[in-house]
Amino acid sequence: MAAAGVVSGKIIYEQEGVYIHSSCGKTNDQDGLISGILRVLEKDSSSVVEWTQAPKERGHRGSEHLNSYEAEWDMVNTVSFKRKPHTNGDAPSHRNGKSKWSFLFSLTDLKSIKQNKEGMGWSYLVFCLKDDVVLPALHFHQGDSKLLIESLEKYVVLCESPQDKRTLLVNCQNKSLSQSFENLLDEPAYGLIQKIKKDPYTATMIGFSKVTNYIFDSLRGSDPSTHQRPPSEMADFLSDAIPGLKINQQEEPGFEVITRIDLGERPVVQRREPVSLEEWTKNIDSEGRILNVDNMKQMIFRGGLSHALRKQAWKFLLGYFPWDSTKEERTQLQKQKTDEYFRMKLQWKSISQEQEKRNSRLRDYRSLIEKDVNRTDRTNKFYEGQDNPGLILLHDILMTYCMYDFDLGYVQGMSDLLSPLLYVMENEVDAFWCFASYMDQMHQNFEEQMQGMKTQLIQLSTLLRLLDSGFCSYLESQDSGYLYFCFRWLLIRFKREFSFLDILRLWEVMWTELPCTNFHLLLCCAILESEKQQIMEKHYGFNEILKHINELSMKIDVEDILCKAEAISLQMVKCKELPQAVCEILGLQGSEVTTPDSDVGEDENVVMTPCPTSAFQSNALPTLSASGARNDSPTQIPVSSDVCRLTPA
Repeated sequence: MAAAGVVSGKIIYEQEGVYIHSSCGKTNDQDGLISGILRVLEKDSSSVVEWTQAPKERGHRGSEHLNSYEAEWDMVNTVSFKRKPHTNGDAPSHRNGKSKWSFLFSLTDLKSIKQNKEGMGWSYLVFCLKDDVVLPALHFHQGDSKLLIESLEKYVVLCESPQDKRTLLVNCQNKSLSQSFENLLDEPAYGLIQKIKKDPYTATMIGFSKVTNYIFDSLRGSDPSTHQRPPSEMADFLSDAIPGLKINQQEEPGFEVITRIDLGERPVVQRREPVSLEEWTKNIDSEGRILNVDNMKQMIFRGGLSHALRKQAWKFLLGYFPWDSTKEERTQLQKQKTDEYFRMKLQWKSISQEQEKRNSRLRDYRSLIEKDVNRTDRTNKFYEGQDNPGLILLHDILMTYCMYDFDLGYVQGMSDLLSPLLYVMENEVDAFWCFASYMDQMHQNFEEQMQGMKTQLIQLSTLLRLLDSGFCSYLESQDSGYLYFCFRWLLIRFKREFSFLDILRLWEVMWTELPCTNFHLLLCCAILESEKQQIMEKHYGFNEILKHINELSMKIDVEDILCKAEAISLQMVKCKELPQAVCEILGLQGSEVTTPDSDVGEDENVVMTPCPTSAFQSNALPTLSASGARNDSPTQIPVSSDVCRLTPA
């Protein structure tokens, strides 16, 4: 271990507000709280962890979030009949610590990491090195320790100690990623089936590993003569669970028959570096307006955003800030939205227990929210401990959203959409309004009739059949043609499929609404296409397909999938024979498509008229290349005038 100094290298992880409690046990001694910055750095062929004391002029990060006009609303946070007062600036801080506390070590020297006990206030980590040096406990006042663990797992293998589940051992033998299906089935058959029928959201969230032969046996009974599955049995079962879901029913009247179409060669797509603060600043005029918005969106689509920009740019991408607004207009808007937010928050904060008892819907919303934000699964892995300010803000924002949209209220899964927003915004009010804007896009996913989910599953099936009818036929032969295993992907926009950092990149790319409508469905197609070979070559059946898809979680390369999905969109944009259904799903404009009906043979011609120029024609975008190498030099992409344009609806 070395004393911390100036270390150059690529920053993999950085977090302020990580404290050393130098006077452990003396809770009233605020001089014992030393604020610092924790980093994971990649340098040459090694990686290091560094903690340095924060500069004296820095205050506690929580207090940075309180604008002067927000301070007027501080009293709202103290109006509550159930919990003690909390504000954004709960934690005491002190910045007079000495540099002797700073440290730096290589990950090759790391032996183990000890975590705090759940529900014990601030989350903390203790690093133990191979020479038995134990470093001071690092207390994460921003609730971010799990995100650090994620970053470390890119370089070292971590697993729980058999003797102490709170201790993570380094470079131990990797455990099996999942148990067998049978060991996970710990509830009666009838109860499991009823759970899926009653609440497919929760059943899907828990994991597909519980959807196994057990369901089939339950549906069939124990009679051995019934063990041969009828071809559409599972599709029928899921149709009952999600009424109105009809997928690949070729004999249904009104369905368009998708014949095999030559989509042409698929291009290889390059991605650029994330948009930098300098690039963003160059596109702002003297009054704070964003210039050349279309070009900026294309840059974000191509490379995402540097993390320092996200807090600012996400407000535009989500529609909280108008793209053409001035800095002064945004300041006034924030003040107005702050007042509006705290008035809604005051509504539920001032409801007494007796009043809540008479309001069953509010009571149910609160119960669901408290259950979701306090659970310990990976959904909100970067929040820990029941008294963590991050969890408290998560709870408060979701309760306030119930006041904002009382008809929808709270549905399980919404906390997955909020947690990255709160992490990036670091501000209760901004996180709420960004979440409200995001929910405007995602609203149908959470409605009681699940119409949004039904539509997306049908659309996904249509796209996948066009791209690979053979793979679709195989899935159908294994009772998997309904694509129910994609339910979780669609419901919460891949939140549990990618790492926390990768989901930030994926979401900001999708929020550009480029290159087409329903780009997230092409992302699904890209993932499934990547797994097709293994699924078919190993002859996976129903159980194996579900298990395989479930175990993809946290293993998918986000940049690779973005490239493949964009390449699929470009491939389709150049095709002049797309069925009408596909044109409508992807938002193709100006097309007149003649498609065969159910009794027309495969030789029937499909004709589509030329469309406007591609949305990708720009002087500031990297070129497409068959090599797949990154090329960031600004180059104009020549696009034929008869190429169809994909635009958001």
